[in-house]
Amino acid sequence: MRPLRWNRRRTLTAAFLTLSVSGVGPGTLRGQEQATPADLIVIAGRIWTGDSAKPWAEALAARAGAIVAVGTRDEVLRWKGAATRLVEAPGGLATPGLVDAHGHIESLGGGLENLDLRGAASLEEVARKVKERGDSLPADAWITGSNWDQSLWPGGSFPTSAVLDAVAPNRPVWLTRVDGHAGWANAAALRRAGVVKATQPPSDGQIHRDPSGEPTGVFIDGAMSLIGRVVPPPTPADVERRILAAQKKIVAQGLTGVHDAGVSAREADVFRRLDRSGRLALRVYAMAMPPAGEEVQTVSRPPVKEPEGSRFEMRAIKLFIDGAMGSRGALLFEPYHDDPGNKGLLLIDPQVLEETTVAALRNGWQVATHAIGDRANSLVLDAYEAALKAVPQAVSPRLRIEHAQVVRKQDVGRFSSLGVIASMQPSHASDDMRWADARLGPGRVDGAYAWRWFLDAKVPLAFGSDFPVEVVSPFWGLYAAMTRQDSDGQPKDGWHPDQRLSLDEALRAFTAGAAYGAFAEGLRGVLKPGMHADITIFDRDLFREPPSRVLAGQVLYTIINGSVVFDAKRP
Repeated sequence: MRPLRWNRRRTLTAAFLTLSVSGVGPGTLRGQEQATPADLIVIAGRIWTGDSAKPWAEALAARAGAIVAVGTRDEVLRWKGAATRLVEAPGGLATPGLVDAHGHIESLGGGLENLDLRGAASLEEVARKVKERGDSLPADAWITGSNWDQSLWPGGSFPTSAVLDAVAPNRPVWLTRVDGHAGWANAAALRRAGVVKATQPPSDGQIHRDPSGEPTGVFIDGAMSLIGRVVPPPTPADVERRILAAQKKIVAQGLTGVHDAGVSAREADVFRRLDRSGRLALRVYAMAMPPAGEEVQTVSRPPVKEPEGSRFEMRAIKLFIDGAMGSRGALLFEPYHDDPGNKGLLLIDPQVLEETTVAALRNGWQVATHAIGDRANSLVLDAYEAALKAVPQAVSPRLRIEHAQVVRKQDVGRFSSLGVIASMQPSHASDDMRWADARLGPGRVDGAYAWRWFLDAKVPLAFGSDFPVEVVSPFWGLYAAMTRQDSDGQPKDGWHPDQRLSLDEALRAFTAGAAYGAFAEGLRGVLKPGMHADITIFDRDLFREPPSRVLAGQVLYTIINGSVVFDAKRP
């Protein structure tokens, strides 16, 4: 793949471009084409435009980063000039650029550098990988890693520090769970952090203990900070390196943008520096991650207005009301079916959530709140409803709930009436179906990953993956949305198949839905004149493939603002 660096050119306005391709006679159009040819022409087997007025085309042309023509091959080739780049994909499918509406860019890059335990099927495999990692590091370095999942191991129980102590007795080890809501430490890390039997967790966390009361090494949600505070933080140079490494992987998967769900002030500074230098190819819609206790303060002034043409924008704030279901931190109305004494964790006072939302609405911030459990979702809706009443003059607030993973049917209508966006991740269902029925039990599980409920109620949907919790490839999200099956095609008819979506519906959530979630529907999400030339090109027409074959698809090109940023022929 070529280095990710581009020269910026200001995108022409939609009004100007519309005049150039409509409302004029053929002779006038031909003259304009000859005077100002396109920079890029895309010709594919088919183009799914996402535009209900003109859903299919053969080709499109772009100039100065914006689309100037969409139509037949012959119509669009009139825009070809001597310097026009021609991208052809016979038999392929072009779509509006896919956007992941919930991912974590720096974390993805960090995972590429650190120990990755995704798919590790036993404690023995984890121990082997930890030892191998330790053998490759300086003697005083921490072993850090991510993506362990105890549900894959025989017995499915949470681990203890003893497994790590056996292979790393003298150096600290800190490994985060695949959902990012639990951490696993060895005895050396506990000593560094000063965690002992008498240590108490914060109100928003749990410390797992053995029968004698000693910490076992597993920390849930807020309690993770007890170890995290002593882990050496990445330097700005580390953050930059990780973002660029993640960007390379992301564009190779066909994504033209990411809604980064939790960006620290340090990360935001790096993103802005990369953007100013032209090294940020992706469009990044960032959600600020406020320090604990500073939620209202963070949104007490308007968001920074970025220069015109910026790829980075931060106008949302990310909050958490509960944990994750895999680590049993999601907040439920009734106890977990497989843990009767546990209803999950409340991570923020609902009154603080309401006050933060009020301040955000007054100052032009969007609020995006992580909510997994049914009670968590209900509490967020309560806070949003109260805030909207307190600030009735708020213009297009587009409040979001991130995940909306388990909901009661009666709360779906509240999403719709309040205009709340459901930012969901279909690939979670393909992974979590292994244990979701056990966690939730009959009845309540019907409202898990309930995309069809939301769509039928006309709730705005924005789809993502939550990478690196799940893999970054959007093929997984499309496949999961259509089949509700795992990679082996199980269960045969899909898990709770009544919630399945069509390919058209799933693609809209990854394109127009994501654009709406970032206030960008006037610029992106459909392919028509005046819109940004953000395009994903697949090697096959997914509409003509059975859903079971979606995972076999490949990305041929990723185009952002009219520039090819990924070409499978030149990886």
